[in-house]
This record gives sequence, structure tokens and C-alpha cells, in this order.
Amino acid sequence: MKALNYLPLAALALLTSCGGNESKTLPIFGNREAVERTVDGKTIIDTVYQTIPDFNFVNQDSAQVTAHNFDNKIYVADFFFTTCPSICPIMHRNMLKVYEKYKGNEEVMFASHTIDYKHDTPAILKKYAEKLGVSGTQWEFLRGSRDSVYTLAEKHYLVSVKEDGQAPGGYVHQGWLVLVDKKKRIRGAYDGTQSEAVDQLMKDMDLLLQEYHGSKK
Repeated sequence: MKALNYLPLAALALLTSCGGNESKTLPIFGNREAVERTVDGKTIIDTVYQTIPDFNFVNQDSAQVTAHNFDNKIYVADFFFTTCPSICPIMHRNMLKVYEKYKGNEEVMFASHTIDYKHDTPAILKKYAEKLGVSGTQWEFLRGSRDSVYTLAEKHYLVSVKEDGQAPGGYVHQGWLVLVDKKKRIRGAYDGTQSEAVDQLMKDMDLLLQEYHGSKK
């Protein structure tokens, strides 16, 4: 038995901005499946939520990074490219505010996936991170094959990305900052170009951390 609870990120972000997350627990977004199991002769229905699957990319230090690097973390993910002439600089200036707030917090990470698999080598990602003022591995800048990154974006993070020779920079992508919990479930999406949305992201990150240990970070 399977029930879908899919919301495009545009609708998800609208729900977030309209106060849909004012409760003490953030909603869980994406597809979900009802799975039956038997315990002591009784039928129990568990809800299995869509999660971010395993991946294998290379970061700005040419080190291998998989989904397991984010185990027991909440994290914010986005998709960008280093030569982006439009929304990426705004997104990452705003993301930098979030990074600075949670810098050194071992429960929080960031993952920026480049969609320019041709140009954005680890060395270029390293220069990009340094220009932002980011060091260490709390914020990972990740590179993978076209198919692996694009499938991850569209199927699992629900973010649209594509190559487009007519677009500025040659690529088109959405500017969502996607909040993922410690079980790798999507808990929110925020327009990374809007300061108000990024402020809401930080409030929701505090709320999500509170789910795990009852205190704000």
C-alpha cells in the first residue's frame, strides 16, 4: 500500500513562508509509503519517508564524500556552479550567514553540489570555498558525474537543474536551500536569494535541533 505526499519545492517553500512550520515539529516532505508489518500477531502500519540516498562525490580537497559523511547531522543542501552569473553569488552570500551561525556545531553540515561537471574541478571548488571564507569540511563543495548529480537533484532533493546553452553561464537551476534531518528526510526548502527565507531557515534549523536534544543551538 503506497500513498504519495509529494510537494514541488515551490509549494513547499510557500508553505514554509506562510507559517506552516510554526508548530514545535517541522513537517516531513516528499513521497511516503505505508508499510504493513506484524508484531505479536497484530498488524502495524509504519510510514516510510523519502530519504536522500547514498552518493559518492569528490569535495574541494579531492577527498571522497558519501552520504555517510552526513550521518547523525542535519544539513543544508543546494545546487550551484562557480561561474554562475545570476543567483549563485546571492545564494552563497546568504548561505554564508547560516554557516557562520553554526560554524563549529558538530550536528550541522552544508553540501553544495556543482552542476558544472566540466569546469568545476576540486581545485576550482577549493578556490571558490576560500573566496567565500570557508575552511574545513563542515561545508562540503561536491563534484560528481552529470547523471549522478542531476538525478540526485531532481529525483531526491526535488530541485530542477539542466544544461541550457541559451542561459547565462550555460546552466539553469533553482535556488532552493534544502533542509535535511538526521534521517536524511527533507524538512524544508527556502529561497536562497531571499534574506527573509534564509532567516526562516535558521529558525527552522534551531527547531530541528531541538527535536533531537531539547535545546536550541
